[in-house]
Amino acid sequence: MIKLEHIYKYYETGDTKINVLKDINFSIEAGEFVAIMGPSGSGKSTLINLLGFIDRTFEGHYLFKGREIDDFKDEELSEIRNQSVGFVFQNFSLIENLTVAENVELPLLYNGAKHNETQKKVKQALTRVGLADKLDQLPKQLSGGQQQRVAIARALINQPSFIIADEPTGALDTHTTDEIMQLFKQLNDEGVTIILVTHDPETVIYCDRLLKIRDGQMVEEVLQA
Repeated sequence: MIKLEHIYKYYETGDTKINVLKDINFSIEAGEFVAIMGPSGSGKSTLINLLGFIDRTFEGHYLFKGREIDDFKDEELSEIRNQSVGFVFQNFSLIENLTVAENVELPLLYNGAKHNETQKKVKQALTRVGLADKLDQLPKQLSGGQQQRVAIARALINQPSFIIADEPTGALDTHTTDEIMQLFKQLNDEGVTIILVTHDPETVIYCDRLLKIRDGQMVEEVLQA
C-alpha cells in the first residue's frame, strides 16, 4: 500500500543545507501494524508528515496504492489525506467546547456530510472504542485515556486506509498506555493498518514490525515475534 524509495528531505537555511531524511526505503502493506522508533531529532516527525501527505517537498519516490504521489494535484492530495489517513496525536487534539460526538463527527463534516447523515457512524465509531455512553460529554469530563479513545474514534470515522498514531500514549500512565495499545491491537486484528510513531519500547511489543530511525536514516528493521 505504501512504498518509499530513496527518500531524501532537506531544509535550507541561508547557504546551509540540513539533511533531515537520508535514503529512506521501506514498504507497508495493508493490515500491518508497524512501529517507527527513534530518539528526538531523529527525523520521525518529518517522516510522518511525508507519510500523511502533509509534506510533499522531498526527493525520491512515494507510491501510495501503486501511484506516485507526485502525480496528484494539490486538491487531489488533500482529498486523499482527508479520506485515507487518520491521525492520532499525543495531546489528543480535541476541541474542548465540542461534545465527544461532535469531535468525532468533524472529519465527516469536512468531507461534506450533513449532520443528520453522520449520527449512526459516530455512534458506531464510539462503540468500537468503548465509549458509546459518552456521546454528550465534553472532553474535560473524561480521563486522558478516554480522551485518546475519542481521538481514535475520530481517526476511524472515515474508514481510512491507515492510521498514523504519533506518540499516542506519551501523556498517559502505564496502565492506560496498555489499554490504548490493546485497543490499537484489536483494531489492527480487525484489519486497520496502523503506523505507530514512538520512542517507548514498551509499546513496540504490540506491533508486527519495527523500523528504527536515527539521524534521518533507517538503521534497523526488526520483525516482532
